[in-house]
Amino acid sequence: MDIFQAIIIGIIEGFTEFLPISSTGHMIVASHFLGVSQNNLTKAYEVIIQFAAILAVMLIYKEKISFKKNILWQKLLLAFLPLAIVGFVFKDQVKALFTVQIVAWMFIVGGVVFLAVEYFYKNKQIHLADVEDVSYKQALWIGIAQIFSLIPGTSRAGATIIGGLLVGLDRKTSSEFSFLLAIPVMMAVSGYDLLKHYHEFADAHWMAFFVGFVVAFMVAYATIKLFLTFLQHFTFVAFGIYRIIFGVILLTLM
Repeated sequence: MDIFQAIIIGIIEGFTEFLPISSTGHMIVASHFLGVSQNNLTKAYEVIIQFAAILAVMLIYKEKISFKKNILWQKLLLAFLPLAIVGFVFKDQVKALFTVQIVAWMFIVGGVVFLAVEYFYKNKQIHLADVEDVSYKQALWIGIAQIFSLIPGTSRAGATIIGGLLVGLDRKTSSEFSFLLAIPVMMAVSGYDLLKHYHEFADAHWMAFFVGFVVAFMVAYATIKLFLTFLQHFTFVAFGIYRIIFGVILLTLM
């Protein structure tokens, strides 16, 4: 992987990780068109840029990362458990799903789900507007919704945001809960991948890895900020339409 490829993939990771459009799906497609083989060295690089994305969330929500917020983190850990359990038990089956065709179809399905949820979402209804007020029951249901993100192309952010909307959170709170939930999820996934591929770092192109880390961090930080501003004025309809169009394009290019 050269520096140019590292920058492009770093941008894609930073931009898509926290939006409901599937970072995994975009990474698979981008790697395919850039000619980056999905080997262990690429996996090691993905660990690096995922840590950069985690760092961006932690910096933005640094006031939430405190022992004083232990109730919030109990709820986040509860929401993390369903994915951790199902992902560990069915990890081999999940790996078998990583194909461009499945990614394309899940983009389309996810887009339709977003459009349907937005169609029935009523702005005039009272929705929970503070992430710390999420109940344990709501957190668990969001965690169950997150299980669908094991299917490539579904989007972890998309699954958790939809879960949040369905249990009564408003758009901003659903997104913020999704951002915070990404911390234990991505720490666990990246930590596991790091243990599996740590020996690959000996052969790493460190300049490319460093540049990719910085790019992914900066893009992720800016994306989260802009996304929250976007939600003050718009709905998720645009993301639903984008997912459907992107999925159809993928199917036609296959």
